[in-house]
Amino acid sequence: MIDFFISYNSADKSWAEWTAWTLEEAGYSTILQAWDFRPGSNFVLEMHQAATEAERTIAILSPAYLDADYPQPEWAAAFAQDPTGENGTLLPVCIQKCDLKGLLPAIIHINLVDLDETAAKGALLQGIKRERMKPSVKSAFPGSAQRSVTEQPRFPGALPPTWNVPHNRNPNFTGREEHLASLKTALGSGKPAALTQAIHGLGGVGKTQLALEYAYRSAAEYDIVWWVRSEEPATLAADYASLAKALDLPEKEAADQLLIIGAVKQWLEQNPKWLLVFDNAKDRADVLNYIPRGETGHVLITSRNANWRGIVTPLDVKVLVRKESVDFLLKRTGYTDREIADALSNVLGDLPLALEQAGAYMEAKGRTLSDYLNMFNVYKSELLDRAAPSTDYPDTVATTWNIAFDEVKQISSPVADLLNLCAFLAPDDIPVELLSSGVQYLPQSLAAVATDPLAFDDAVDPLRRYSLVEVTAESISVHRLVQAVTRDRLDEDERKKWAEAAVRIVDKAYPFDSDDVGIWLVCSRLLPHALLAAEHAEALDVASDSTGKLLNHTGVYLKGRAQFAEAKEMYERALAISEAVYGPDHPTVASIVNNLGDVLQDIGDMKEAKKMYERALAIDVATYGPNHPQVAINVNNLGSVLQDIGDMKGAKKMYERALTIDESAYGPDHPDVAIDVSNLGSVLQDLGDMEGAKKMYERALAIDEATYGPDHPTVAIRVNNLGGVLQALGDMEGAKKMYERALSIFTEYLGEDHPNTVTVQNNLDSLS
Repeated sequence: MIDFFISYNSADKSWAEWTAWTLEEAGYSTILQAWDFRPGSNFVLEMHQAATEAERTIAILSPAYLDADYPQPEWAAAFAQDPTGENGTLLPVCIQKCDLKGLLPAIIHINLVDLDETAAKGALLQGIKRERMKPSVKSAFPGSAQRSVTEQPRFPGALPPTWNVPHNRNPNFTGREEHLASLKTALGSGKPAALTQAIHGLGGVGKTQLALEYAYRSAAEYDIVWWVRSEEPATLAADYASLAKALDLPEKEAADQLLIIGAVKQWLEQNPKWLLVFDNAKDRADVLNYIPRGETGHVLITSRNANWRGIVTPLDVKVLVRKESVDFLLKRTGYTDREIADALSNVLGDLPLALEQAGAYMEAKGRTLSDYLNMFNVYKSELLDRAAPSTDYPDTVATTWNIAFDEVKQISSPVADLLNLCAFLAPDDIPVELLSSGVQYLPQSLAAVATDPLAFDDAVDPLRRYSLVEVTAESISVHRLVQAVTRDRLDEDERKKWAEAAVRIVDKAYPFDSDDVGIWLVCSRLLPHALLAAEHAEALDVASDSTGKLLNHTGVYLKGRAQFAEAKEMYERALAISEAVYGPDHPTVASIVNNLGDVLQDIGDMKEAKKMYERALAIDVATYGPNHPQVAINVNNLGSVLQDIGDMKGAKKMYERALTIDESAYGPDHPDVAIDVSNLGSVLQDLGDMEGAKKMYERALAIDEATYGPDHPTVAIRVNNLGGVLQALGDMEGAKKMYERALSIFTEYLGEDHPNTVTVQNNLDSLS
């Protein structure tokens, strides 16, 4: 006979497969519908035969199993054969918390709830044995045993190998079963129109929590679950592009972020079993170009915006139904009075965020449902008397926030100060180290705890207990509505104080050389905080010097990632602020004007780029004199745009002027001189002076080889340029050697798919 027939609901298929695999690996035989019932067979007869031929029946217990009709005859048949349980014919295996009724509670079951894979395997293999088992060391992770399936099932409790979900699973998640079922049915249908779902609704209704719960429940179905913060286009692009590193794509280190995004999208279009979550997207235009084509994976979008129909399938999420609200409060607090819970749910508007804050307060303070209901009514009356309700969030959130915050303020000043500061940063992933690095800009009470890990933990803990923040070892996250209420309850002077502190600490932390590829990871993490802190500072007109500098640095980073439109916006905002602070002719203004010209040139607006370069040049000449190295930078840039618009003689004149300045300042063998010389070679080549261009390229190559060594990517640029002019001169053998050398360097440092490598490969191919 077969050892085990495994009875399960289709929702628990992954658990059933893991169980069967584990048992067969241990030497037992199993019958499993997913593996053994073939197309064309009679399902009822197959089930009957399996139950008859198997010595024992394992029932995979979950709420889905108990609610379904057809599994009942399967376990009932096993129970009928062995009603006393003497032979262990029916063996329940519990994988989720269940409300067992009828005959099942009397049968001792194997409990796998909340166990990791090693513990679950040990519990299963020990539980199926009939003899007394003395505890022993658990066996190692399953090896390479094979059967008729091609791959060992992943342990259902394990997360996918590629996973970046920023939030822990909510242990108090309640309700939304209809929404979760709709998502699972739609995404699992395979129909192209249903593979992208947009969860929309008002703030605080639990859109993100719904997406989060779906991701955790369905983790076994995916190899990749990738969370993309989508509130700002720049952050969306950075998070999406970061998947390239997790996938180890060749383009992962490319300077052009658009190239990385394209590579990620192409990979997703060609590979299955992935889930993308675009969280808090503002508009469908922001995410449309990031959604992979085809039917290989699934996409979830959360948004307050309801306008998604036409490109994705919308799922409207409203407040909880009353029963779900009541169930949540009772589960969250441990109380049992449904009548009072119903009354409290009513005044809280069934809003999940307000319910969670109320539950957290009652847990922290030991208050009853009645106590909190009375407090809520008092606080709500005071709030409504104080000011008109906000249109940004429900008054229920404001009331629950005030109840919690009044308690927090009594604990210590740093606790309240920390929440005030976080309200002026981006809501997710606020680095803890951000506070300690900018301690000089914080009020004394908060500065004292920012540099003391123990004191900082003490300050964060009350905010966590009252569900005002989420905390990890490295970061803090705050719900957007909590931030909004926090800001609104500050007077204008306090708002200015905290907006200034926020923008100054981010400005200090944001890397100055933000066009350096090596620090882009830091820039990417700080980017959402830079954008939000600058926005608040601009609106309140504080810390203009730091705000202008921060926007300029974010522009440099975004330009480096080829996000030219976003970079242009940053430069324009920085320019307006810096002109107001320093006046129109300050060198700080010249630097931003020069950067703006650079990005205008990138997007093809040569006329405006030329104006910017000419303005920057005039300011720096007036500031430093005509022969300063800073002036040489402006002159070089002006030469570049003149060359782009076809004014070769004008460009040549600019490059020669820059070369004269830098040679005078640095001597003939400085890397900046190599740049000038190479630029001059380029324009000479465009003018048809190939011999002159060859001399310039050879000189630039010699300088850079002496500076960087023979195998540096900068050297490869010079080598490729020299190959181009040799090809134009008809020296194909010499050109071939140059291209091959450049190709070797680029391939080693940048990889085969980098744009520079591809360009040189094309140059080499053109010789044949």
